[in-house]
Amino acid sequence: MNMKKLSTLCLAASTLFAASSAMAWESGDHSTSASVALSSDYVWRGYSQTDEDWAISGSFDYAHASGFYAGTWASNVDFGDDTSIEIDIYAGFGGETEGGLGWDFGVLRYIYPGEDYDWNEVYASLSYSYFSVGVAHSGDVYDSDETGTYYNVGFDYDLPAGIALSAGVGYYDYDDDVFGADDDSAVDYRIGLSTEMAGFGFDLTYFDTNSDGENLYGKDLAEGRVVFTISASM
Repeated sequence: MNMKKLSTLCLAASTLFAASSAMAWESGDHSTSASVALSSDYVWRGYSQTDEDWAISGSFDYAHASGFYAGTWASNVDFGDDTSIEIDIYAGFGGETEGGLGWDFGVLRYIYPGEDYDWNEVYASLSYSYFSVGVAHSGDVYDSDETGTYYNVGFDYDLPAGIALSAGVGYYDYDDDVFGADDDSAVDYRIGLSTEMAGFGFDLTYFDTNSDGENLYGKDLAEGRVVFTISASM
């Protein structure tokens, strides 16, 4: 990345950091929050969405004490076409039982201005102690009129000195016609460390896929990489 582009991203991040601190709000059963992040790559389910380039992302969320939530998240992307941004809009319900079992389910729409391949997904997850499991399903994955189901398991553990360990494995099961290739599934995995300091979050995570993932998404986009992220939230 050239320095001019990097400087532009850093300036945008600084502006969003300042904006996020002014957007949090809570009153009775209602609350809002905002976040912003600057990452060395935007990796989603194992492969880069920014052609291995920097990404700046931000979110705004509303939550109700009943467990209902809704929000939006956006990031720059680079697919080599006419879209340069991804906008996600989502809504769902989440909570935790008295026994410590967390649950979450909802619906999400992926929007790509400038191109006509928006698509929807439904998702659900359970968590307990250090572990979580989830599934996300679309009957029109990547606007292909075909199905794609993503399964994942995660592990999160707090280490000493305020450092958190997070790891996960995902399996994407596609219909045969999504990519028109011999491979119709991919495995991705990640492991990373994160911490908070001076009001900012810092994350360093390694992402990779199996050989099927490299065949489906392209070796350059799906090979192993370390991603650094700095974020702020309110």
